[in-house]
Amino acid sequence: MNPAQPTVFVVDDDTSFLTAIARLLKAGGYAFQGFASATEFLAHPPGDQPGCIIVDLHMPGPSGLDLQDALAAVDHPLPLIFLTGHGDIPTSVHAIKQGAEDFLTKPVKGKILFAAIERALARDARQRAQRTRRRELLDRFDALTSREREVLGHVVRGQLNKQIAGNLDVSERTIKAHRASIMAKLQVQSVAELVRLTEKAGVLEQGAGGRQALQGEAPGHAVPGRAQDALPPR
Repeated sequence: MNPAQPTVFVVDDDTSFLTAIARLLKAGGYAFQGFASATEFLAHPPGDQPGCIIVDLHMPGPSGLDLQDALAAVDHPLPLIFLTGHGDIPTSVHAIKQGAEDFLTKPVKGKILFAAIERALARDARQRAQRTRRRELLDRFDALTSREREVLGHVVRGQLNKQIAGNLDVSERTIKAHRASIMAKLQVQSVAELVRLTEKAGVLEQGAGGRQALQGEAPGHAVPGRAQDALPPR
C-alpha cells in the first residue's frame, strides 16, 4: 500500500457488501481495504495512513458507534462515514454530533457516496496539515532548556527582565541572554508574538495540553490511548 495514497477503509460484517463496495470504490479510483468487524479493524489500525472510514452501524460485537468512540481516543483519527441499512434519526444526529462526516443509508447511489468520501478525504487532509503545523510549533518549544522554559513563563506573564532576575536570583544580563535564546529558538521578533505563539502551542500552563509546561518537568510525549480497550459491545 502506498502510504501517501488515501485509502477508504470499509468496516462491515456483510461479505457480499464488502465485495460490491470494493468494486465500486476501485472503479471510482479509490484504494480500498475491508474489515469484517470493528474489532478486526482495530487489530490492524491504519496508523497515520491518510484516508477515511466507512462503517456499518449494527455489527456483531462492537457497533459502528463503539468504533467511533474508540477512534476518538487515537492520535490520528480518520474521518468516519456511517453507511447502514438500519439507521434512525436520533442515531444519525448522535453520530454527526460526535464528528461523523456523514450518515448514509443503504442502498446508496455512487454519486452520493463519492461526494461524502471526497468531503471526508478533504477533511483528513486539513487535519493532517494542522497536526503537522502543530508538531513543528511544539518542536520549537521542545528545543528550550528547562531554565529557558522557566524564564519564558515569566516573560509571557508580563514581567520585566529586572523582575525576572530578582525572582530567579540571577543577574539581569543572564535573563537577557535567556530571552535572546528563547526568541531565536521560537523564531519570533517581539514579546507580543511570543505570547501569541505560546498561546497557540497551548503551553501557557502546566498540563494545559502541550507536550511540556512552561515551568516544571522537561518535555515528554504522551502515550497514545489503546483504542481497542475502549470497545464495549452495544
